[in-house]
Amino acid sequence: MLKLKFYLAVAALLSAVYLNGQYNRAPFRPKIIVGMVVDQMRWDYLYKFQDRYTEGGFKRLIREGFSCENTHIDYAPTITACGHTSVYTGSVPAIHGIIGNSWYDRISGNTVGCVDDNKVQLVGSSASRTGQSPHRNLATTITDQLRIATNFQSKTVGVAIKDRASILPAGHTATAAFWLDSEEGNFVSSTFYMDRLPDWAVKFNRSKRIDAYYKKGWNTLFPLSSYVLSTADDKAYENTANGEAKPVFPRKLSQFIGKNYGAVKNTPYGNTLTFEFAKAAIEGYNLGRGKVTDFLAVSFSSPDAIGHIYGPNSVEMEDNYLRLDRELSQFFEYLDKKFGKDNYLYFLTADHGVSESPGFFLENRMPSGAVSGKELNQAITTALQEQLGIPDPVLAIANSQIYMNWEALDKKITDRRRVTDIIVSALRKLPGIADVLPSETLSAASVPELTKRMLINGYNAKRSGDYMIVLQPAWVMGSAKGATHGTWYTYDAHIPLVWMGWRIQPGYTNKPVGMTAIAPTLAALLHIQAPGASVGEVITEITVP
Repeated sequence: MLKLKFYLAVAALLSAVYLNGQYNRAPFRPKIIVGMVVDQMRWDYLYKFQDRYTEGGFKRLIREGFSCENTHIDYAPTITACGHTSVYTGSVPAIHGIIGNSWYDRISGNTVGCVDDNKVQLVGSSASRTGQSPHRNLATTITDQLRIATNFQSKTVGVAIKDRASILPAGHTATAAFWLDSEEGNFVSSTFYMDRLPDWAVKFNRSKRIDAYYKKGWNTLFPLSSYVLSTADDKAYENTANGEAKPVFPRKLSQFIGKNYGAVKNTPYGNTLTFEFAKAAIEGYNLGRGKVTDFLAVSFSSPDAIGHIYGPNSVEMEDNYLRLDRELSQFFEYLDKKFGKDNYLYFLTADHGVSESPGFFLENRMPSGAVSGKELNQAITTALQEQLGIPDPVLAIANSQIYMNWEALDKKITDRRRVTDIIVSALRKLPGIADVLPSETLSAASVPELTKRMLINGYNAKRSGDYMIVLQPAWVMGSAKGATHGTWYTYDAHIPLVWMGWRIQPGYTNKPVGMTAIAPTLAALLHIQAPGASVGEVITEITVP
């Protein structure tokens, strides 16, 4: 009898150790997850301006967090909607179907927006307008999976200035998604989520905070002469915005008070507005205060707008990140006080990077240039008209892809390979074009394996074009002014990924990590099912104790 009691006691002790050790982590989850995507944030921005970063912002993130230093996007084209969707699905455009911010739809014969949905209406606008939803995303998100795992007790909320940057991360089952209506300066939603805005959102909109920002104007945070990591304030290859005559500081914005609310996204105040609404959403929905984990997916759209206009080496961009750093520090302090440092899980990443402005490259004796869709269309049309007598062979060019009018072409020829030969020959003659690849034979293309893999991952059989354009390094699609992104090259594909908070130990890895690793890693940390279309590998450095 004594032996039996002894063995039972030992068994109970071992069971207690087992249940309270590393094998019993499933019930322990953070109060809230905050996923932050900084639109157009290249990896090097974590460090480039570090001498003037505060201790509580990006420096704290690197000091207390775990940084995946070698994180790259798994596909091309590297575009906003694709990035936000891939972060949260753990998948690629070939599978989740979001191949761009918009694309040509062969069925309707029109260009369609990635979140446009004529079956829903805008909520929060004084006028009746068509709304937006995630219905074009074919895959579930990690936010969906969290809702499913808790039998929809978890609350998931998306916040951003851009509609797609809020809607696609929040998921199909989201509690809510909010984005900025530039016509009225309000955060809005759609009937996909709700019939009316919650009272706290109505109260926030009534404060008309954008007008207060406009009253301040935008000047540099420090003396202009101290921005030594940027080019001169006025460069010929910078664009202008908001009616300014030159791209120089200081910027008067008071003329926009009561109107032109979309101008705020071209200033760092767009970040300020997003932070303030994100905190209002936490308070309004009481996120992180229930028995299950909640999820706030927040995206900062202003860095992308500023980068497109002025370029990554502009004073405007440096000032944007110095201000973002300070606001990030304040946001961390808010999360610490609200939830406790070890009770929230935070990650920061980007939807894509950005190339230098072609003008910047050329000014510094590096090869570069820009190719326009009009040039490509003209070259193809001329060649096919001359050789086959077809007047309108191109339906559309979007996301560095060409959509052909096969209905007209097939009436003239029976061998499509001849069309391919003509197109490839015509476009390879253009400056800046490295190659043109037929989509259906991508796997056999004579290009580097990395390029091929990224293009295949970005090709969706039902939505993508017939040919993919590969640019030469440092060349861009579009204008030679400002800056843009979209290619497979490192400047567009190398993004930050830093984790901090709940169960995260400080450190870093230079192991290659894909953007698609984020969603399955979150699933592993939470002990829930990963999104169904996820193809990423779990980052074991932060999931294994």
